Amino acid sequence: MNLMDITKIFSLLQPEKEEEDTNTGEKQALNQAVYDNDASTLDQLLRQECYKRFINSRSGWGVPGTPLRLAASYGHLSCLQVLLAHGAEVDSLDVKAQTPLFTAVSHGHLDCVRVLLEAGACPGGSIYNNCSPVLTAARDGALAILQELLGHGAEANVKAKLPVWASNIASCSGPLYLAAVYGHLDCFRLLLLHGADPNYNCTDKDLLARVPRPRTLIDICLHHNCEPEYIQLLIDFGADIYLPSLPLDLTSKDDKSINLLLQARAVPRSLLSQARLVIRRALCQANHPQAIDQLDIPSVLISYLKHQL
Repeated sequence: MNLMDITKIFSLLQPEKEEEDTNTGEKQALNQAVYDNDASTLDQLLRQECYKRFINSRSGWGVPGTPLRLAASYGHLSCLQVLLAHGAEVDSLDVKAQTPLFTAVSHGHLDCVRVLLEAGACPGGSIYNNCSPVLTAARDGALAILQELLGHGAEANVKAKLPVWASNIASCSGPLYLAAVYGHLDCFRLLLLHGADPNYNCTDKDLLARVPRPRTLIDICLHHNCEPEYIQLLIDFGADIYLPSLPLDLTSKDDKSINLLLQARAVPRSLLSQARLVIRRALCQANHPQAIDQLDIPSVLISYLKHQL
């Protein structure tokens, strides 16, 4: 993060002079209506200009935020819908540069996530925040929320925004890494279906070049003793099975995950499997990883391409 980024963040989060000099009663009234989940009162207040002018104002204890953020944090869906109907800024930032969507994801409020995304919320959160909704959902195992985010165009290969000196950490902090180490197999599979790179958590070549020995996802799964299903999924989705270095005498080790890897190295992929990988890669390169259903091919082949067979 450079000085320009820091300056931009502070400028976004500075309260307007008008807000500083105005009585806070109106803002408190809006927040109280949201806190009480009183959508009717909130609607009546916002019909009055003296209240509506504070619809995007940040206030409150703890982490000052907008009324929309407060509704997202409590999962008060009806209040959230009222705020959006009255023109609340869907991607407003709190003092940590987190959007209401990020807050809804963090608290596991699926309905709020859906409404915010339908209202145009950026599925990747704020560019000024180090984390992202996808990383949070992958870590928490929130499969339905992760599906909504990816379905609205969130990046499956997103990485945490860390400084250069922490790049050795950044290379192993992607969504697939988090889903694996926290044991969320369904999220792991979903990310792969949406084009997540099966080799590394990061697709930034410059970043990978700075890391002395970037660890592959197979490395990570073996290190954390993940179930064999994780290794099989990586193999099925085209991971380079020769990247992990296995210095031990593994031929005598009774480990299902390692045996899967050794078997994959010994037996070439079938032509059908290779064709599936080529088609999926082509769709990902065209930024349409979910366009498989639109292909003019038999349904049984579509199921195979979607790893449903």
